[in-house]
Amino acid sequence: MTAEKFDVYSHVTSQIIAQIEAGTPPWRKPWTGGGGGVSLPERFNGEAYRGINILMLWATAMAKDYSSARWMTFNQAKQLGGHVRKGEKSATVVKYGTVEREDENGEERQIPYAKAYRVFNADQIDGLPEQFYARPAAPAAPAQRIAHADAFFATTGAIIRHGGDKAFFAPSLDLIQMPPFESFRDPESYYATLAHETVHWAGAEHRLNRDLSRYHSDRSERAREELIADLGACFVSADLGIVPELEPRADHASYLASWLDVLSNDKRFIFSAAAHAQRAVAYLHGLQPDSGMVREAA
Repeated sequence: MTAEKFDVYSHVTSQIIAQIEAGTPPWRKPWTGGGGGVSLPERFNGEAYRGINILMLWATAMAKDYSSARWMTFNQAKQLGGHVRKGEKSATVVKYGTVEREDENGEERQIPYAKAYRVFNADQIDGLPEQFYARPAAPAAPAQRIAHADAFFATTGAIIRHGGDKAFFAPSLDLIQMPPFESFRDPESYYATLAHETVHWAGAEHRLNRDLSRYHSDRSERAREELIADLGACFVSADLGIVPELEPRADHASYLASWLDVLSNDKRFIFSAAAHAQRAVAYLHGLQPDSGMVREAA
């Protein structure tokens, strides 16, 4: 009997569904366990993971309470002088690529693929160099505005107006409306909310051209766009070193229900949303004076 082929899309989607049903989507706690600091997951060489791999490794780190941001394969750990402890379970990440195939006309075509492979967190490995066990430093809790975050959003060129009690992006006016800074519980909550709206802003027709035309008329399209903004806000917060306590918005319960419904019927939905979120983050970084942080979707 042939072993059933591993389906990475179904595997990841099932993992995300389980965590949403448990009440904590993995992107809602984008920090590592013991250190308290925010960090994107990184490969053994310090290169940050992107897109769906961020969600998958955040999910595992949250479930296992790992403190290190570093992940590597069994062989990479061995090459670094470490050894994975007996009984430790690996996490799944995805590698994207293309392979040449001959079509029905005899012409060579590039076919995209997604391949799963296994990695371990540094917390599961003994004998690595000391830097692999360094915990992300918990950021100081500022009592006022965070200068580098203000600079990041100002440099995007987005029109940001303050007033009222609602945060939203208005496509017809091409502006972001935010409640006053002082009305937020803490600075981090303000910047996470602004990041959410700026990801919407990045998706406008004359920027990344995500189709927002059915946002107000189609519940599933609205939930899809909100998921992209939710993920993007967490990615931006991690890049800026901000650790917001992301409390659900008033409309969040309905989005969770919509996400579960779509995820249950489309195993590629979360992959697409994460890719769109990563493109928005890369676009925002590309607007900065030093755009060396520009990142493509994983």
